Amino acid sequence: MSIIETEAPLHEAHRDNHTHRDVNGGWLRPAVFGAMDGLVSNLALMTGVAGAVVSQQTMVVTGLAGLAAGAFSMAAGEYTSVASQRELVLAELEVERRELRKHPVDEMEELAALYVSRGVEPALAREVAMQLSRDPEQALEIHAREELGIDPDDLPSPTVAAVSSFGAFALGALLPVLPYLLGASALWPAVLVALVGLFACGALVARVTARSWWFSGARQLVLGGVAAAVTYGLGALFGAAL
Repeated sequence: MSIIETEAPLHEAHRDNHTHRDVNGGWLRPAVFGAMDGLVSNLALMTGVAGAVVSQQTMVVTGLAGLAAGAFSMAAGEYTSVASQRELVLAELEVERRELRKHPVDEMEELAALYVSRGVEPALAREVAMQLSRDPEQALEIHAREELGIDPDDLPSPTVAAVSSFGAFALGALLPVLPYLLGASALWPAVLVALVGLFACGALVARVTARSWWFSGARQLVLGGVAAAVTYGLGALFGAAL
């Protein structure tokens, strides 16, 4: 009895602590990608224009135009991409549903063979497959997980992806424009704010990955800095040529 009382809290502690973050949600990837893309693309756009030596007003218009165009482009692209992926998955689920309806025995044997390949005894694998196949919807979910690697109840939302992407891109793209909106006339404040934002975004991403915050932040800082430097050089080159 004492053993049971000792082990029970351990099982409960394991159950409470053994949780995972949502890695299939439709908001994280577009939000992260949108923020990074907004920062890098608008910073690169503005440094390229600044390299040609233009006025403060031109820089503000360039930054805001890049923000609006990029945010709508990202949202449309994410919506179309996720919607197409979702439609493909639903089509494959319908194919599997028809197969389960027309060839239930073959599908059950297929599931049993899959369990056997993973080390389950043939008789037990067939019994498990038989029991799981009694409910058509449960059978569909299991076949979808095992054959397609998807969860029919956890498909990404195109709307969530589009809204996340739009908002994150706009926020990221706003950072390099902000100093000009507040009255700055030189490029360096915009570059400084954008680089700090890049490092902060990279460090924030590390909270949901296995990377350290400083590595993730420094990596994004270097990538964004290189992009800005290259476009500034091109802008200066083309500006001088014109």
